[in-house]
Amino acid sequence: MSSSPEGQDMMEVLACNSNQLADDLLAAGTNAGKRQKLVLDYLKVADRDGKSVTAEFPDGLDWFNVTESLTLQGSLRGKVVVLDFFTYCCINCMHILPNLKRLEHMYPIEEGLAVVGVHSAKFKNEKDSNNIRAAVERYEISHPVVNDNVSAMWRKLRVQCWPTLMILGPRANPLFVIMGEGNFEDLKLYVGSAIRFYKEKGEIQRHSLPLNLSGTGTIASNMKFPGKIACSVPTTDAGKGSNEEQLFAVSDSGNHRILIIDSAGTVLHKIGGKQSGFLDGNFSKARFNAPQGVAFQGSDVVFVADNENHAVRKIDLKTQSVSTIAGNGTQGNDRTGGKSGRDQLLSSPWDVAVYSTRDLDMSFHADEASVPSKDVLLIAMAGIHQIWAIFLEDTIWWKFKKYTAGTCWAIAGSGHEQNRNTSYPHSAAFAQPSGLAINRVAKEVYLADSESSAIRKISLADGKVMAVAGGDRNPLDLFAFGDVDGKQYAAKFQHPLGVAYNPLDGCVYFADTYNHKIKKIDVSTNCATTCEFRESNGSVRRFNEPAGLCLDRTGQLLYIADTNNHELLVANLADCSIRPLKLNFRVPEELDSVGENRRSCTTLKPTRPIKMHPGAGQSSLRLTFNLTFPGRTTKLTDGAPQQWSLELPSTEWGCECTKGTIDTTAGQSLQLLIAPPANDASMNGNDPSPIALNFKLNLCEGDICFPKEFTVLLEVQYSAKEVGHTNVERYDAQETYEVQLSREKVSLQQP
Repeated sequence: MSSSPEGQDMMEVLACNSNQLADDLLAAGTNAGKRQKLVLDYLKVADRDGKSVTAEFPDGLDWFNVTESLTLQGSLRGKVVVLDFFTYCCINCMHILPNLKRLEHMYPIEEGLAVVGVHSAKFKNEKDSNNIRAAVERYEISHPVVNDNVSAMWRKLRVQCWPTLMILGPRANPLFVIMGEGNFEDLKLYVGSAIRFYKEKGEIQRHSLPLNLSGTGTIASNMKFPGKIACSVPTTDAGKGSNEEQLFAVSDSGNHRILIIDSAGTVLHKIGGKQSGFLDGNFSKARFNAPQGVAFQGSDVVFVADNENHAVRKIDLKTQSVSTIAGNGTQGNDRTGGKSGRDQLLSSPWDVAVYSTRDLDMSFHADEASVPSKDVLLIAMAGIHQIWAIFLEDTIWWKFKKYTAGTCWAIAGSGHEQNRNTSYPHSAAFAQPSGLAINRVAKEVYLADSESSAIRKISLADGKVMAVAGGDRNPLDLFAFGDVDGKQYAAKFQHPLGVAYNPLDGCVYFADTYNHKIKKIDVSTNCATTCEFRESNGSVRRFNEPAGLCLDRTGQLLYIADTNNHELLVANLADCSIRPLKLNFRVPEELDSVGENRRSCTTLKPTRPIKMHPGAGQSSLRLTFNLTFPGRTTKLTDGAPQQWSLELPSTEWGCECTKGTIDTTAGQSLQLLIAPPANDASMNGNDPSPIALNFKLNLCEGDICFPKEFTVLLEVQYSAKEVGHTNVERYDAQETYEVQLSREKVSLQQP
């Protein structure tokens, strides 16, 4: 093991020593005793020779997940510290986050481990603290993160690549460095051995850190970081006059679910839950993990790129079930493929697209229209920089090669992270491909190659890979980004993620994600221009890292997933107007933000319905809920949140506030003023949906504290006869309810 003489580069020596240790561990194989002895012997030398690093986090940097700045010689002293140098665009950086989370569960802060994310941006957009805060929330990072927007620590410690993990001892003395991903077993051994080593020396301190998870604040439209959107009906000339119903699939990535909506925004299906997981089954049982790309096969099947599960999933809308057609929830590094189902491991699939083709054999057919087509599912495999395909039927593909139904293969890209175009698909190279769009007439697929900041295409006739616009001629230059309209390489983009092709105007529309813009490329000229859309008040719409888009069947409306604004938008390409697409959850959605499933909560109903007049010009409904406690010692927990949320029968109903907390200082009651729809004399009988009020309370009874979740369902009944009026201009209703709470039960009384 080399020592570090004065003046010699610390990182160079540390990398050399760490690489030698990794080689020795590899040679030791599965001999646990020998592996542990190798690391212990290494630590003894490193501790004797290692001086504390002189680098320190500069003052004034923005920190996330903590209430105050951290320092190596202050709050982090006495800890084994893992510095994770990352940038949130980097797929390899994302791959090690689950490993860091596992490590943090094994060794909590009080046991001696502190993980600190040092965000060192590649792109200009990534230096913005608001964007980093959104990424911290999106990727569910719970350890402290600092925005080193001037790369001070990167430069002081001579870091060379993303991701890099530097492990420091309790005196900020350098111990190990790991570059790249896929080294969890070594990482676990290093950290565990270091904690035990320094505990025996009495240098580990058990203090905690000032943690406070960051959030982005209000979430719009009940979505969280929507990633991609797809339409069930392809864009055609005939689409403008078609009456065929079009559905849209949306990957609600931050909520780990897929939404199926209609063109008006009505949510027809919620598939998956708000907690991540990897489960097949019915729509309520199934679980995803940060899903991204979605693609329809017909109107009844949706394929999903289940990104952080490293899998491709199939949603059957007829049977309302989810199944897995490739991947098994663990990341693979296979760059060839050939297996099927869960036997074929994948690596961060980011988008999918369905392409229909006839067998590419030498057969001659007088009537090409009579030749049956085969469906192939194309996959943007961002994690290993390739394009893959699942052959959904037995298919003859490029160079007359036969592929068996269900098998999954790499069809383009060497796996090297480059921007290399060539006539030979397996010699080409991509850089984190993240979006796909099919040009069925030209038999091409356009792709958003995010890390080369380019839009590229592949011929689906022979596999030739070609440039469209953006990036650089030099295939090794992955830093040719900017915000410039122009032709082919003169155009500059910044980490584009989504792409859609419009056959009616011959343009590729794409999300220039880190430039916060939507742009288009005329495929006949390869010229890129910025699209400008105006809102109803005349102002130009400002996006925030849009990541997905698709066209409707007419080719006139462009649906956009504005990811960091947590919103869907609809842009009219004819007049360049844009409007938000407000989602209407037919299945109550507010409940999901309070309790995962209504069926798991207590449901209360009063003895009589609320009476409303169907013909009133104006109406109001005032509801009062008084919380009472039959037991003398029962009370609301002081200082704890007492949450409620309101679900109204339809979007025509209104209320100034639909969720909040009960102000216990102003009394233990909740009052709501609701505005029912105005004057619908045709309505008679029950409203099809009840009013639902969801409570999530925290109570104490003596020295025992406990949560109490329940839903109050209020039936609304319209009847002019019942309320005693035949024709009124205004009708005001008022109801008061008493909610009795104890540890054993909750009940509803109606005076």
